[in-house]
Amino acid sequence: MIAFNSSRFIALWLAIAPLVAACGQNQQQAAPPPPAVTVATPVKQMVTDQDEYIGRFVAVDAVEVRARVAGTLDAVHFKDGQTVAKGDLLFSIDRRPFENAVAQAKANLALASSNLAFAEGDLARAQQLVRDKAISEQVYDQRAQTKRNAEASVAANQALVRQAELDLEFTEVRAPVAGRIGDRRVSPGNLVASGAGATLLATIVSTDPMRFEFTFDEASLLRYDRVARQHAEQPTRGFSLPVKLRLIDEPEFTHQGAMDFVDNVIERGTGTIRGRAVFDNKNELFVPGMFGRVQIPAAPPAEALLVPDAAIGTDQARKFVFVVEPDDSVKQTYLTLGQTVGDKRVVREGLTPDSRVVVNGLMRVRPGVKVTPQEEGAAPAAPGTPTAAK
Repeated sequence: MIAFNSSRFIALWLAIAPLVAACGQNQQQAAPPPPAVTVATPVKQMVTDQDEYIGRFVAVDAVEVRARVAGTLDAVHFKDGQTVAKGDLLFSIDRRPFENAVAQAKANLALASSNLAFAEGDLARAQQLVRDKAISEQVYDQRAQTKRNAEASVAANQALVRQAELDLEFTEVRAPVAGRIGDRRVSPGNLVASGAGATLLATIVSTDPMRFEFTFDEASLLRYDRVARQHAEQPTRGFSLPVKLRLIDEPEFTHQGAMDFVDNVIERGTGTIRGRAVFDNKNELFVPGMFGRVQIPAAPPAEALLVPDAAIGTDQARKFVFVVEPDDSVKQTYLTLGQTVGDKRVVREGLTPDSRVVVNGLMRVRPGVKVTPQEEGAAPAAPGTPTAAK
């Protein structure tokens, strides 16, 4: 066995102790510095508070083209889907039965007119005869009645002639409004009906301007009315408010329109009321039934705080940002947000003008951790300094 020499052990320990201490110091010096982040204060900007709604387009005029007389469809005078003007010929119905009806009505009118002429002459002769006591008063009254009956017959036959001519005119089905027509529903050669069960031949919808319908609640109606009253002497219920619109494939509200109607009753079941805006549609971009989203000013322009939308996170149903405190620690702050303005979002509650919001390096921070903040737009860090990661 090797004898334990305490003096040698102590000497060895005294020799390696400084090395152990130096290693510990090196480990402490190698600890990573606080992560670097980019911070920015909220931007102050005049913003008009906007409400957004989803709705759909409806045509100003939408007409179902139906036959007004029964008969055989002779011809179609349009191409499916084309634009038509008011009065354009669309369909032709066989005219021959109606031409015959006109001729018969005119013949009956000529007969009634002949009877009236005879009755008038007979009555004129009776007037002299009754003065000469050649006929009785009763005979004179009978001839006067015959003349009145002939006049009534003439009036009735004149009405029949006008109706027959009107039916003949109805054999040409013309566009009642200008717009875009759909496809034909009946082919030539088919019988078409009139009256209560009139055959649907086609549909026409106007294209310019186009209406956009949506619904909003009672509180919104009151806000819009108050905003509109600031620009009008008489109550308008929001009729004069400007409206912006974007389609489902558009990122910005680029289309300009105006409110032109608010319904007169709030629905009891839903507590909402129907509103309508009108937009120019000269290029026929809008189609009836198409969905869109509109913005309506809900308050006069006011100064608001805005932060980059990319800096906002979501915690279940709540929105938050990371704010750097005066001691450079990170705090998670929940917000009440407003509308989007470009790439920024309006903050209604939760921040002050001096709040330092983390806008870059979000993946490297968490509540309570110390950071090295750098103002947005400041000079870049010196070489070797950790860069902020987004």
